[in-house]
Amino acid sequence: MPDLTEKKTAEEIPAQRTAPAAAKPEKARSLGSDAWHDLRRKPIFVISALLILLLVVIAIAPGLFTSVDPRAGDLRLHYLTKPNYSHFFEADWFGYDLQGRSIYARTIYGARASVVVGICVTVGVTILGGLTGMIAGYFGGWIDTIISRVTDVFFGIPLLLGSLVILNAFTSRTIWSVVFALVALGWTQMTRVMRGSVITVKQSDFVTAAKALGAGTSRILFKHILPNAIAPVIVVATIALGGYIATEATLSFLGIGLQDPTISWGIDINSAQKVIRTAPFALFFPAGMLSITVLAFIMLGDAVRDALDPKLR
Repeated sequence: MPDLTEKKTAEEIPAQRTAPAAAKPEKARSLGSDAWHDLRRKPIFVISALLILLLVVIAIAPGLFTSVDPRAGDLRLHYLTKPNYSHFFEADWFGYDLQGRSIYARTIYGARASVVVGICVTVGVTILGGLTGMIAGYFGGWIDTIISRVTDVFFGIPLLLGSLVILNAFTSRTIWSVVFALVALGWTQMTRVMRGSVITVKQSDFVTAAKALGAGTSRILFKHILPNAIAPVIVVATIALGGYIATEATLSFLGIGLQDPTISWGIDINSAQKVIRTAPFALFFPAGMLSITVLAFIMLGDAVRDALDPKLR
């Protein structure tokens, strides 16, 4: 008589072999990957990122968008010559300014100065403010007191007014002199943000464990604290970038910022205000481009803030 136990075992073996493998658990995402996962699904992020990408391409290679020399003027073609809106990407698409220069070409080439100033100032204030804020928040005591009081002094100086005073000391005002003036006065906000974030992070258990294991100060700061405290700084820096571009345009509009032969939206807006009644298009296009640029960076900053702040999800 056959053994029923052996027969049952033989019938169960094929079933076990054909049974589907258990699904592997999904790997936990980091804060950065989780934020990127959310950002890709936000229309406001996609729109602002595409606009910023287009602006960067325009700033790097303006020759791809126009072959017209933005500094070449023809007095026979002045602001009374109306724009020809059917001539796409041509010299007369946006009309001409007071000196007969193509407004479209100057609008395209003006992106370079604004983007360079905005990015360089943001990088400068983030590095300077981030380091001072990290040192003040981590060490505390008299170091924190000195840095905080110096920060309060600089924070009390209005950015625009202080930049006017600094730039008046330069005989030739270029992009780098404007960057220097804005970095010299704009680092205080980043210092305060980084200081508060570091004070919160340094109380975490993983920082205490790193100290107990004998990790050096530099390793604790740059391997443990900085990656976990940088998120608020990134958000503030992204939003502030648009503000720095607007500040540069304001300084150039007032005649204290960039100067000819540098091409800037602020310079063109200042020139166009004289003929705003007879040729409003001369003011509309550089001012519109400036507004779109600032709005794009503010929208990007809002999207990044929502993605990096768990409380807003």
